[in-house]
Amino acid sequence: MQNLPDKRYYSIGEVAEAFSVNTSLIRFWETQFPQLSPKKNARGARKFTPEDVALLKQIHHLVKEKGFTLEGAKTQLKKEKKHSMSNAELIERLEGVKKELIAIRDQL
Repeated sequence: MQNLPDKRYYSIGEVAEAFSVNTSLIRFWETQFPQLSPKKNARGARKFTPEDVALLKQIHHLVKEKGFTLEGAKTQLKKEKKHSMSNAELIERLEGVKKELIAIRDQL
């Protein structure tokens, strides 16, 4: 996957280009994975958030790189959602622990 610039919303063309796939595949995945629901503007153009792109990255990894079927990828995403937190949540939690440990060290 190519890196996308930091933006609030990405067009379907930008997303498809980043993953080196056709826009039709992105639209198809949208129909197959209910958790993928990009916002649409007044003209109906899809606008993908960074969270949508992160989900697409997981879907792309499972289907294109690991060879999962669509049903297998859906099942795997459900398992991952139940058993793990997002990287951002994990980093935030670890930073909090680090601050607490530094405060304890400074008191000693």
